[in-house]
Amino acid sequence: MGQWFRATVVAGLIAGFLPCIPRVEAQQPTGISVAKPIQRPGVTIPGVVQALSELAKQAVYPVEGSPDWSVMAKDTVWVSSARVNHLVQLLPATGTVGMVVTIERPCSGLAYGYDSIWVPSCGGHVLARMDERTGTVTAVIALDPANSEGGITVGDGSIWIVAKPGRLMRIDPTTNKIVGIVALPLGAENPVFGGGFIWVSSSERDELLKVDPKTMAIAGRIAVGPTPRFLTVGAGSVWTLNQGDGSITRVEMATGKVLATIACGIPGEGGEITFGAGSVWAAMFDFPLTQVDAATNVPVRQWKGQGGDGVRYGFGSVWLSNLHQASVWQLSPAQK
Repeated sequence: MGQWFRATVVAGLIAGFLPCIPRVEAQQPTGISVAKPIQRPGVTIPGVVQALSELAKQAVYPVEGSPDWSVMAKDTVWVSSARVNHLVQLLPATGTVGMVVTIERPCSGLAYGYDSIWVPSCGGHVLARMDERTGTVTAVIALDPANSEGGITVGDGSIWIVAKPGRLMRIDPTTNKIVGIVALPLGAENPVFGGGFIWVSSSERDELLKVDPKTMAIAGRIAVGPTPRFLTVGAGSVWTLNQGDGSITRVEMATGKVLATIACGIPGEGGEITFGAGSVWAAMFDFPLTQVDAATNVPVRQWKGQGGDGVRYGFGSVWLSNLHQASVWQLSPAQK
C-alpha cells in the first residue's frame, strides 16, 4: 500500500462521520407483512454465469466505508465513500491509494473535466469543484442534488447535473455559475452526454429524455425498459440499466430508435453501468458484474457472488466498487 495523504475541504464541506444509529431488535407486529428480498435470476443463457471467485483481479484497493461512484481523471481514479464522507484517489500506475479528501456525503456520481473533479454533496447541498492535483476544493456551487442516486455529466462546454425539484442545471466551468436550467419531469435525475445531446433517464416514466443544449429544451422522449436509472454511452448508443426488471435497453443516438432490450436478470435498487472495450458492463448486488457484447447485444459473461454496486471503465481496465466489502477491484476486460 502506498503512502496515504489527507486533504481538508473548505469550510462548509468539512464533516465528520455520519452519526451512528443504534440498532433496535424487536419482534415483527402481528398482521404486518415483511417485504420479500428482491429475486435476481441472473442471465439464463447456459455457460454465461460464473462464480465471482473466478474473476481475476489486476489490483485490489482498500477504501474505507462504502466505496461507490468512481470517475477517471488524467492519470488517476477517484472513488466516493459517502458513509465516511470521503473522496479517495486511486493510483493505477502503482496499484495504491493516494489522497483522501473529506467531503460531506458525496452522492449523485462524479464527473471529470477542466482539470477538476466535480463532486455533488448531498450533505452540504452543493456541487464541489476539486483540483485533481491537490485535492483542494476551488469552488462551491449552491444546489441540491435531485437524488443521491442521480448523476452528473460533462459536455458541450458545460457541467450538467439535475437538482431539486427536477431541474437540469447547466454550469459554466469558467465562471462556476449556473447559466441555464431545463425543467424535467420528476423522476428524471440521471444525465449523460453523447452525440451532442444530454440524455436523461426518467425512472418514474420509463423514458429516456433527449435534451438539446443549443435550445435548452427536451427534444425527444423514448420509451425504454421499466424504471431506468443508470446509463452510459458507447458504440453510437445510449444504454440504460432498468431497475424494474434488470434489463438493459440500447437506444441509437442518431435516430432515437430502440435497438435492443437485453435480459440480464439483475433488477432492484442500486447498481451502475459503463461502456468500454467493446462491451457494456453492469454492476448489481448478487451479480457484481455482467458483460454484454455491443456487437451482438448478448450477455457473454456474468459473475455471481457478494460484491459490486459501482462500475467504471478506464485505463484499459474495469473498476468495480464493492459497496459492502470496502474495496475497489481493478479488472482486465479480457477475462478468461
